[in-house]
Amino acid sequence: MKHIESFKKYGIFMVLVALMTYFSFASSSFLSTNNLFTIARQVSMLGIAAVGMAFVLLIGGIDLSIGSQVTLVNIVAAWLMVNAGIHPVLAVLLALAMSTSIGFFNGWIISTIKMPPIIVTLSMMIILEGVAYLVCKGLPIFGFPSSFSVIGQGYVGIIPIPVIIMVVIMGLGAFILNRTYFGRYFYAVGGNEEAAALSGINVVRVKYLVYSLSGLFAGIAGIVMLSRTNSGQVLVGKGFEFEVLTACVLGGVSVNGGQGKISNVFAGVLMIGVLSNGLVLLNVSQFTQMVIKGSVLLLAVAFDSIQKQQRNKKIKEKKTGAETSSDG
Repeated sequence: MKHIESFKKYGIFMVLVALMTYFSFASSSFLSTNNLFTIARQVSMLGIAAVGMAFVLLIGGIDLSIGSQVTLVNIVAAWLMVNAGIHPVLAVLLALAMSTSIGFFNGWIISTIKMPPIIVTLSMMIILEGVAYLVCKGLPIFGFPSSFSVIGQGYVGIIPIPVIIMVVIMGLGAFILNRTYFGRYFYAVGGNEEAAALSGINVVRVKYLVYSLSGLFAGIAGIVMLSRTNSGQVLVGKGFEFEVLTACVLGGVSVNGGQGKISNVFAGVLMIGVLSNGLVLLNVSQFTQMVIKGSVLLLAVAFDSIQKQQRNKKIKEKKTGAETSSDG
């Protein structure tokens, strides 16, 4: 039993080390300094958005609109800087306010109208993708001030700025979950929404906050991505939400709510980055990569579902045992 519990706790880190060991033998360039920094930069946007998705999953929700929010932030921020001539700082703030408002709107529909999160965010994903196309007419937007590229391409010493932003966001996420009453509310709502409401937690406001944070972090990821590519493009966030979801579930955040830690999410993000980078170095085709990543998500969700069934079984056995002892 102790070995099983240890694997549940540290399994993601063991798999990450095993994966890195395999790719280091399979490709001589995998452990090079340049490649490791490339992985770090590549996963930074994923890690930033994963904090918001983790919050959403913790309360028993889901946000499939994250990828489209990243795309829209890319297009809107680029359009504001290039077409409207707005200063980059103001353009970034307006784009982040927009993505946060979109997240709040998702939370409002889900908590007030009581629509299923998967339907609301799937619909929003399609709407936002369409809006992005309408804004840019399907064409890339480029020609930003050179100072804007610092966010996505700059360094502090030898550390890329996107990595620093990711670490700060993840640290903030861990602080919220572990050191604030908001974090306790997230776990409570995800564990049992009715019980949380009866204990005095304003479930509606918690959902407003969580989906707003999801929108904000998706927006920050979009800004970093825009700065890194120096071009606003309508396909930049395509499929991004599924990579974020995979990273969170691999990191042990339950799709059923109430369970998960940011430290494990970080390991899940690194695992996705290592897997993607390693497959590219081994010249694995894009379509094969899609099959592998989809299978990883399926297996991770299946593992989570099996764990839930086992927990429910134990709870029932304890209840049955308690009832039997009281009757005796």
